[in-house]
Amino acid sequence: MGIMSALFTGISGLNANGTALSVISDNIANISTTGFKGSRVSFANMLSQSLSGAASNSSAGGGVSVSSIASSWSQGSFETTSSPTDLAINGSGFFMVADDSGVFYTRAGQFSFDKEGNVVNPQGLVVQGWLADTDGTIANTIDPGSISISTVSSAPRASSSFALGVNLDADSEASDTYATSFTVYDSLGSTHTLTINYEKTANSGEWKWHITFSDTGPAVVLDPPPGGERFIGFDPSGNLVHEGNGSAAPYNLAGPFDTTNPTIAITDLTNGAADLSIDWDLFLDGSSLGTVTGYALSSNTDSLIQDGYGAGTLQGISISDEGVMTGIFSNGQTRDIAQLALADFASYGGLIKMGGNLYAESNGSGQPNIGTAGSGSKGKLSSGSLEMSNVDMAAEFVKMITIQRSFQANSRVITTSDDMLNELVNLKR
Repeated sequence: MGIMSALFTGISGLNANGTALSVISDNIANISTTGFKGSRVSFANMLSQSLSGAASNSSAGGGVSVSSIASSWSQGSFETTSSPTDLAINGSGFFMVADDSGVFYTRAGQFSFDKEGNVVNPQGLVVQGWLADTDGTIANTIDPGSISISTVSSAPRASSSFALGVNLDADSEASDTYATSFTVYDSLGSTHTLTINYEKTANSGEWKWHITFSDTGPAVVLDPPPGGERFIGFDPSGNLVHEGNGSAAPYNLAGPFDTTNPTIAITDLTNGAADLSIDWDLFLDGSSLGTVTGYALSSNTDSLIQDGYGAGTLQGISISDEGVMTGIFSNGQTRDIAQLALADFASYGGLIKMGGNLYAESNGSGQPNIGTAGSGSKGKLSSGSLEMSNVDMAAEFVKMITIQRSFQANSRVITTSDDMLNELVNLKR
């Protein structure tokens, strides 16, 4: 009977609109959820069928059903934060995170470090990517793995060259002295004090020099040694033109001048570190670098550059838009330590929602296309930002009003059908 059919048609409308309201409420509840993608409901009409199972062209419809609940994958706005490990993807792609149960995918980049040094999401899943070697080289062509900084440090580097900004007073008299002390590093990262001692000779524009060293053990050998005969000389304009074992005065002549950078050799260090061989950068292609001068100013040292450093511990990180994590170490050095991996899919609609802002791949999504941020179809990263929910609250409230009216109308169909049935039952009275 048509009245009974209308009754059940109304019920289908209540069920479908109830489901739609549930989706809307979920969207609104997650308005502040990082990386959340809102969902929308699609309805489809239900056909009446004959006893043979064929659809009847002359029959009224059988009501409505929910045909699909699909996520909206539009980009969410970015929220600025103060944490460099907060990351947002500007474009397509997902972060990869993993635990013992497998690999999952997420747009929520709210990451931090756990007690073991792993980069994790709020649920404790470890972010996936590629670790760099001790030289900062990242092999991002292999399968990604868990990112951990627990063993990251900066190895020491032995000093191998230095440059001093020194002026030796041209008005100094014979036997006047001056000294410059500075720190150098050995292969173990230990510090030593190297002192260059200058002594004015009787020759115009000429100084003799030798070194002393903080390690004074009997096995330490220095070259040039204290009392050694090495000389530096200046032309009449105070420019350095000579460094060598012998004198080249007077310096207003054509030479011969020695313009080879001297090397300071320190062997048999008392702490067992490797021997030091340190170049003093004075000349380049036979010309003075201008760092050592012989002007008529008081002798002074105003600058020092040396390339050694001690061991360092990780003090902070920065992350580039390509997901490269750079470590900032206590010895003043920086080095790439890891790179985050991103995954993209042919069909986002085929991903399975796992809760906790996580998705899993399925046959419907296709296999993940894994690579670095900014490569192929994958977007770049923004450090110190989080992607906000893409839910439009105003649009959700408009949908809620529409669903409410539809639910109300379907309930009226049921009450009207009930009234008609009551009238039919009362015909016998």
